[in-house]
Amino acid sequence: MRIETVTLWQVAMPLVAPFRTSLSIEYERSALLVRVVTAEAEGWGECVAGADASYSAEYAEGAGDVLRRFLVPALLAADTVTAHTVAPLLAGTRGHRMAKAALEMAVLDAELRAHGMSFAAGLGAVRTHVPSGVSVGIMDSVPELLDAVAGYLDQGYLRIKLKIEPGWDVAPVRAVRERFGDDLLLQVDANAAYALGDARHLARLDDFDLVLIEQPLAEDDLRGHAELGRRIRTPICLDESVVSARAAADAIALGACQVVNVKPGRVGGYLEARRVHDVCAASGVPVWCGGMLEAGLGRAGNAALAALPNFTLPGDLSASDRYYATDLTEPFVLRDGGLDVPTGPGLGVEPLPDVLAEITRSVHELRR
Repeated sequence: MRIETVTLWQVAMPLVAPFRTSLSIEYERSALLVRVVTAEAEGWGECVAGADASYSAEYAEGAGDVLRRFLVPALLAADTVTAHTVAPLLAGTRGHRMAKAALEMAVLDAELRAHGMSFAAGLGAVRTHVPSGVSVGIMDSVPELLDAVAGYLDQGYLRIKLKIEPGWDVAPVRAVRERFGDDLLLQVDANAAYALGDARHLARLDDFDLVLIEQPLAEDDLRGHAELGRRIRTPICLDESVVSARAAADAIALGACQVVNVKPGRVGGYLEARRVHDVCAASGVPVWCGGMLEAGLGRAGNAALAALPNFTLPGDLSASDRYYATDLTEPFVLRDGGLDVPTGPGLGVEPLPDVLAEITRSVHELRR
């Protein structure tokens, strides 16, 4: 394909409730949307970089800057572009995986739309419906947490993930397990809030038969995660540490994890996310699809990814109303404990013009 124009939208989407982790509290989602236009089709991408650099070194305004100055010009200068050539064309700019992922997503969407093929089919999906879990942020009290979990279970979510941090870990986990029983699929996410010296304390979570503990230590501490794995029984899942298929292979070889959370934006795009899936499958390590407060575009892509065969655990694939009163696209609705995978060409969804206009803060168009 020959790319004619690329348009960037900086948008802000209010959350239905504040979302607190060990890193920050979010009240709205500041996001960057990408539209690629070719002679054959147009495609959409969604950048998952947040408003600040607390989770990742990338942030939304910075992603917009690197896209405008370096990444988009590199694609506009190419005679032909496919999704598989995006990464080599952008290799001259180091890092910025989330920005690159959004651009590759838009190109892949356009390419698949031009061929009348869905995202799911293009990635190699084997399911048409994927199970949904929900991520529950840190709250002001245990009773408030229990009410929230009860509400999500009543809605039909199949798995609960609790955000934890020092001072908010054993007590809330115990309360949820005691209230909702041993059959509940329950896991926790620390967002790197602990150190290896906390191993004895984290071992107290072993009593609650958790599916996993996600990213307990710093993202660059693979040896620490391997050692922690020898001191606790709860399976360790890596998130921030896995930035590529190679990183996943290294983590597995070091014994740093037993499960991997796959986030396309974090690893540089859906094609690399599929490679992470394949590496983990070859090693017998299950994966699940993580969430970054995506709107409808990212939710559609993640649902397609989660339909691959080694995604054997419910992902953070919540319905639209978990985070947004009005989604960017037609809303995703929870059905039978999961989401239907879109079957239309490309992502199978696109922004609703009225919603896009309402949430847009700035627009930049770059032409060949």
